[in-house]
Amino acid sequence: MTVSRTVCLGFLAVILVGAVGLTLPVSIAPGTGYDLPRLFHIALFSSTSAVCVTGLSVVDVGKHFTVVGQVILALLAQIGGLGYMTATTVLLLVLRKRLNLRDKIAIQQSLDATGLSGLPGLVKSIIATTLVFESLGALLMFPTFANAAMLPKYELLPTFIQQGPYTPLKALWLSIFYSVSAFNNAGFGLFADNVMSYVTSTPVSLTIAFLIIFGGIGYQFIMEAYLALRSKLAGSQQRRMFSLNFKLVLITTTFLLVAGTIGFLMTESRNPITLGALGPGDRVMAAFFQSVTPRTAGFNSIDINKMTVTGHVITIALMFIGASPGGTGGGIKTTTFSVLTSCTVAVLRGKEEVLCFQRQIPIALILKAIAVVLGSAITVAISTTCLTLTDPTQDFLGLLYEAVSAFATVGLSAIGTSNLSLPGQMVLIPTMYVGRVGVLLLMGALLGDPKPTFVKYPEENLLVG
Repeated sequence: MTVSRTVCLGFLAVILVGAVGLTLPVSIAPGTGYDLPRLFHIALFSSTSAVCVTGLSVVDVGKHFTVVGQVILALLAQIGGLGYMTATTVLLLVLRKRLNLRDKIAIQQSLDATGLSGLPGLVKSIIATTLVFESLGALLMFPTFANAAMLPKYELLPTFIQQGPYTPLKALWLSIFYSVSAFNNAGFGLFADNVMSYVTSTPVSLTIAFLIIFGGIGYQFIMEAYLALRSKLAGSQQRRMFSLNFKLVLITTTFLLVAGTIGFLMTESRNPITLGALGPGDRVMAAFFQSVTPRTAGFNSIDINKMTVTGHVITIALMFIGASPGGTGGGIKTTTFSVLTSCTVAVLRGKEEVLCFQRQIPIALILKAIAVVLGSAITVAISTTCLTLTDPTQDFLGLLYEAVSAFATVGLSAIGTSNLSLPGQMVLIPTMYVGRVGVLLLMGALLGDPKPTFVKYPEENLLVG
């Protein structure tokens, strides 16, 4: 079995196991009123959404699932965020089993690593980084969640909070769940309004926002930044050279965050139902949060359904670009966007080579970037077309929004996923799966490894553009 097939089948296995776990009576709150087929559909959709770190849901997670079900969701999101092969490697390391060559190649491809040496150490560093960020996030949000007076309205609360007194243990679980969901860019919330009740809460809004950023920016970026900071604090006089990946991720991420914040301030500040009702400081913070969350996270601090059409278009663009390679998010990735932008600039300047920070981009990498974008666009187009057939009464922009959100593993919905028909919801399940494993990896699993050829054909020009 090829490496790509191992990864793809591994994700499928985790999704199915998670669906079974979420169908168990211990995972479902009493009084849901659904029959077994409907419960399994909800569990399958929720498991897919969690493993694919999407966050789309057809039910109110806080009320449909018990604490056991919520723990299962959090674990599935953790596995999905780390990646199947990373989670498997952790299990092998815990069992003190050595990694064979095939395992190392699979880990290398899933992490976009450049070599096979030091992979166990890299996996350990990823786990340590994850635990540090998630622990810190839970610690920062705990005081706010522990204050019962700052909880949302009663009808928005999860079932387990409504039952019995509100204890520090419940507040701790809220903090852990939201921290895990945010760092893994899963987007699941236990409140019925996600985090809209905390739109003006700096500890919650900014903590979730920065967890999303660091989770989606990529472990390689975090490691490189950490090593540079440690070297500087140690007093090293040697100038550290950052990789091209680090530079592109930093520049592109910063640009998208700033451009998104400005874009939402311009389009939503006069909308009294979204940003217009907030004060100047809270408005900037909410716009920044809304700029962060389309980068494959799925949380919302304002009412997505009430946003302007322009705001929805900006969100779709940010969702499609997504996070960075090696991170917990989806989309075509920031580096792909940067490479294709550099290609366009090179063509406009009459150049025959693509340069980024005085480095030439290999042709093979450019072809891969083009394949990723084209494959992603085709997947979104097919998903949107299917949604227009299953739900013809829904607004087209809303269906496009839903398809891009599912493929880019974002989790935002402009029409409400639960308002889609059952066939429409079934369309989103493979869309989320393709978005998580990646178009190229899935095609590699279906077609098998490419066969080398030594035949070269003559070149011929044609009209383009």
